[in-house]
Amino acid sequence: MTEPVLVAENLTQEYVLKGGLFGQDRVVRALTGASFTLEAGKTLAVVGESGCGKSTLARCITMIEEPVSGSFSLDGTLAAPGTHDALRTTVQIVFQDPYGSLNPRQRCGQILEEPLLINRPDLSPDERTRRAREMLDLVGLRPEHYDRYPHMFSGGQRQRIAVGRALMLEPKVLVLDEPVSALDLSIQSQILNLLVDLQERLGLAYLFISHDLSVVKHVADDVIVMYLGRPVEVGSKEEIFAHQRHPYTKALLSATPMADPTLRKERIKLTGELPSPVDIPPGCPFSPRCWKAQDKCRQERPELDATAHAAACHFPE
Repeated sequence: MTEPVLVAENLTQEYVLKGGLFGQDRVVRALTGASFTLEAGKTLAVVGESGCGKSTLARCITMIEEPVSGSFSLDGTLAAPGTHDALRTTVQIVFQDPYGSLNPRQRCGQILEEPLLINRPDLSPDERTRRAREMLDLVGLRPEHYDRYPHMFSGGQRQRIAVGRALMLEPKVLVLDEPVSALDLSIQSQILNLLVDLQERLGLAYLFISHDLSVVKHVADDVIVMYLGRPVEVGSKEEIFAHQRHPYTKALLSATPMADPTLRKERIKLTGELPSPVDIPPGCPFSPRCWKAQDKCRQERPELDATAHAAACHFPE
């Protein structure tokens, strides 16, 4: 069994909302108790509704933000303020918007060379150029694209540039934050196939953040389902899609469109409002919307059970 390249334990992130002159400060609990491991060549998908803590987790893992508690290690090194500079070459991120994440004033070649210019100052300009041109070929772009600006590319080509920029430092972990959600369906498949090919060739580990479960089913090995900042179900892709143990996961999958019109499934419509992360209810945070909720659910907060296919539910399927 290979050693995991990423190990996270109880990652928690909170933000303080200022109450103004006479108001009281409030705390937004954006992420609570996220624990997982990720091995080389594997893809761990993080799914859930908007606001469930997926992107907050991405910012913590890429050291854009420091979690308020919990810890994680990359390639055996504990992430701490003193090790961040060294570890940033181990983990890189691809953002959702392939246009907003690229500098419109820089040519494609400059965008690809910038990580080397900042992190590998010992490399000569010729060596940086050579590596950037090799990366163009690796991500499926042509040599003449080197001197073009981002506005001269299509959305799919821009995302290829973003992927190439993330790979310039030869990372072991790639955080993919909704990498295809801003693209047309036909282009989505091309980018997903590129990511699968790069993973096989380079042995990359992916933390794949998405709300599109049909995409997750195509690329993931394991899945974490998040709700209001907390993991509520964890398991392999096969287990999650074949037999959901948590009611929220069941409702989430029931809303996923199916390409086969001959197959029918029951759509579960959740009632009630999504609780605010500023005022999370006691007990199970999903209880106000859960059709299985009982008194125990409203009083005691369930924890993930110690099984391979774990669910934070008092009455799992």
